[in-house]
Amino acid sequence: MQNIGAYPYDVRLPEPMEPDKRYPAVFVLHGKGSNEQSMLDLLESAGDDFIVIGIRGDLPLGPGFQYYELKSLGHPLRDSFDRAVRQLQEFILQASGLYPIDPARRYLLGFSQGSILSMTLALTMGDQLKGIAALNGYIPDFVKNEYPLRSLHEVSVFVSHGQFDSVFPIRIGQETAAYLKERTPHLTFHTYPSDHGITSANQQDVIRWLYQDAGITDHQGGEQR
Repeated sequence: MQNIGAYPYDVRLPEPMEPDKRYPAVFVLHGKGSNEQSMLDLLESAGDDFIVIGIRGDLPLGPGFQYYELKSLGHPLRDSFDRAVRQLQEFILQASGLYPIDPARRYLLGFSQGSILSMTLALTMGDQLKGIAALNGYIPDFVKNEYPLRSLHEVSVFVSHGQFDSVFPIRIGQETAAYLKERTPHLTFHTYPSDHGITSANQQDVIRWLYQDAGITDHQGGEQR
């Protein structure tokens, strides 16, 4: 594990690396009480074409970690949340200087708490990101109403949600997609017959979306993405 600022992280680089080439990058954010490895495994098949950086939350929680603390489910502690957003922005920009990352193809992929942060970062960073994939999350009201928001018009957004999500009901996923649809013409929204988790179909759709949006058409195995 290495560190940038407050966050330990694991980076997976394409092999072999081509000299002087800039690669698209995916910054991966895990859910509450988990860790970066749970999300990095989702992108194992993308490792030849993307720089993948799994960011571990800096706050211990049970056997895992979190990025911010909660008052209760669905209600982040504002100071803790604001700190995480600020630190993650700094992480993304610093990592972009440490690795051969194409700044025009930076992506976030997050699940649950990581999804909440991915959508918040898209709204605050705007076209500093090429796109985000937000799985089973929501956007806090104070982000919508109190944060200084940037345009998402050039940002690609993939949102997915479990139809039987027992943590954030499907209504929340639908409302989130509707909010983002008003802000970007590049929205993809999928639901899956699942609880609060990531199905294999969800994983495949995310990877396909990443390849298409990054303009990579020679995915390993010869499949066109």
